[in-house]
Amino acid sequence: MTRINILIVALLCAVPLSVSAQQLRLNRQQKFHDDMPAGNYSGITPIGGDRYAVVSDKTADGFYVFHISIDSVSGRIVSVGNEGFRPSGHDSRDQEGIAWCPRTRTLFISGEADNQILEYDADGRRTGRRLQVPATFSQLSGNYGLESLCYDAVSHRFYTVSERPARGDSLLRLTAFDDSGRVVAQYAYALDGVKPKRRGTLVNGVSELCALGDGRLLVLERTLRVTPLKIGSYAETRLYVVSPTADAQPLAKSLLCSFRTRINLFRRNFANYEGLCVARRGADGTLVLLLIADSQNRYRGLLRDWLRTIVVNDNGG
Repeated sequence: MTRINILIVALLCAVPLSVSAQQLRLNRQQKFHDDMPAGNYSGITPIGGDRYAVVSDKTADGFYVFHISIDSVSGRIVSVGNEGFRPSGHDSRDQEGIAWCPRTRTLFISGEADNQILEYDADGRRTGRRLQVPATFSQLSGNYGLESLCYDAVSHRFYTVSERPARGDSLLRLTAFDDSGRVVAQYAYALDGVKPKRRGTLVNGVSELCALGDGRLLVLERTLRVTPLKIGSYAETRLYVVSPTADAQPLAKSLLCSFRTRINLFRRNFANYEGLCVARRGADGTLVLLLIADSQNRYRGLLRDWLRTIVVNDNGG
């Protein structure tokens, strides 16, 4: 990539997190196919020591553990190691979101098949605990249900939101739970609108939430357009910052970054990013965001299990 192209990318992606000075670096996508099995990766959460729990929505119920080393200067991924799959012993729930709770040292996983959020121990076994998901979520479509999940260790809150609005509703309902699993707040969130096309497949919705640790959340919205012949398909990823403590309804959202990946005659970097977490926090306010894509088991050799990092120097909060 030339210096001019790098400058253009920086200008397009560097949108302030706050009114204070801030810089953003969008690193190039990376793949580690020799070290990661082909998957339908849909959620990722750090569990300490450069280790991450990752769910794949077409496997049996459970999660992978990957060791992901990230360069301290560039923020790029250096290596990935697979520590194996931790099964629960149950069938797939269409696992979509995963969150680590440091207080209990357990993980919570949202399932789109049952629209429930269940607790698992570090070995992948279900504990029997769950978040008290509102009954309205149980009525969500199986393809547009509880796609996202995160935990804010500072406020001791879990957050989830459906991929698309419930039937009869025009807004998403971002829902907060306390450590006991009870609902403590709910916020309206307006999804970006998109223009439908006559041919092909259109998917648009929220695929992940990520807690920044200061009361704010990142919301990952993505739009997929898939043509009948696949050539010309693209995925647009948009990261928004919201403050769920705000009184505004729907929540005000600020664009942090957006980018497109494609399938065409010259490029096959199409990436449907469904997992997002904060991989590293620096004392100077620097954040390294880590994204993971769903390749549909590397569909027909066209798709890849992409990983991507974004470095944010946020000096405002």
